[in-house]
Amino acid sequence: MPAVFEDASTAIARVRDGDTIMSGGFGLAGIPVRLIDALLRSGRRDLTVISNNVGEPGKGMGVLLREGRLRRVVGSYFTPNPDVAVAKREGWLEVDLLPQGTMSEAIRAGGAGIPAFYTPTAAGTPLAEGKETRVFDDGREYVLERALRADVALVHARCADRLGNLVYRGTSRNFNAMMATAANVVIAEVEEVVEIGDLDPDHIVTPHVYIDVVVGP
Repeated sequence: MPAVFEDASTAIARVRDGDTIMSGGFGLAGIPVRLIDALLRSGRRDLTVISNNVGEPGKGMGVLLREGRLRRVVGSYFTPNPDVAVAKREGWLEVDLLPQGTMSEAIRAGGAGIPAFYTPTAAGTPLAEGKETRVFDDGREYVLERALRADVALVHARCADRLGNLVYRGTSRNFNAMMATAANVVIAEVEEVVEIGDLDPDHIVTPHVYIDVVVGP
């Protein structure tokens, strides 16, 4: 079925209090700005956000953090947003830190229907505490990591056609494309909408079957 085309506020109404949200992009590059703004206006709270670094102070997902809307964050690079460390120290935010490659693979696995996987990354470090480990025939220790999935994924792409097929620009492919496979509902914010057949099939990264809603310019 073709994707539904809506404005940001209507699309974001699909998010409920307590949902787990994936938000694409790296830092502030390739983030779904209009969808994040609509999520802020919606008043939703008690959210878990899976995002590389939860934006920056007061920017991107960082705006929701400052408003106290987040209960838990899962990411790999929180340095650009020191508000994360402050909220954790104050005791009202749960923080799960994952190595970036592990986080990427956990999202990919979630989209592929793989519940968990072993990786040597973080073995023997505090990041492996409380997790199952195993030594295989190569003698190395591996950590069992759970796949990541979300109730809703908010992604940003350069362009969509009227079916909802997506193409990306440059680094906006960071996390956006894989997150589009790993959520129950996927809302794509795009810069341009074109007619069916206008996109080169070789340039389509996310097929429309993964996209539920498109928010155009």
